[in-house]
Amino acid sequence: RASCEGDLMFSFSYPALFRPDSDGRPVVSFPDLPEAHTDGKDLQEAFEEAIDCLGSTIAFRMAEKLEIPPPSPLKRGQRLVPVPLWIAGKLALYLTMRERGINNSALARRLGVRETVVRRMLDPDHATKSEKLQAALEALGKRIVLAVEDAA
Repeated sequence: RASCEGDLMFSFSYPALFRPDSDGRPVVSFPDLPEAHTDGKDLQEAFEEAIDCLGSTIAFRMAEKLEIPPPSPLKRGQRLVPVPLWIAGKLALYLTMRERGINNSALARRLGVRETVVRRMLDPDHATKSEKLQAALEALGKRIVLAVEDAA
């Protein structure tokens, strides 16, 4: 789940519905992100495509400075799809800045960098080193914690 309530930990997974279409191909939709849809030739490919689709949808919303809703609770028949690693750090920074009401300029001042540096950190198309994202999150009182769990 991507949530940022108080000092709770962010966990980045969204519930998705996997349903067969008329030809039996799995079609994936995300209840929290109605514009996100994909499919695959089988369940494995559909899951991989769902991760990519989720990343692209989040990247678009970030680029357009749109709201990114927290994931709803997992319901029966849904599967959790993880946010891809390439966007997770940027999403954490984006959500934290919105939660705290901190704009790019204010964060730049805290970090002692130009505002364009912060803008690039939030740009989904810019390759930002994870250490820079970690430093920015630390300046906002957060830290990234990586966890690996057994697949269900």
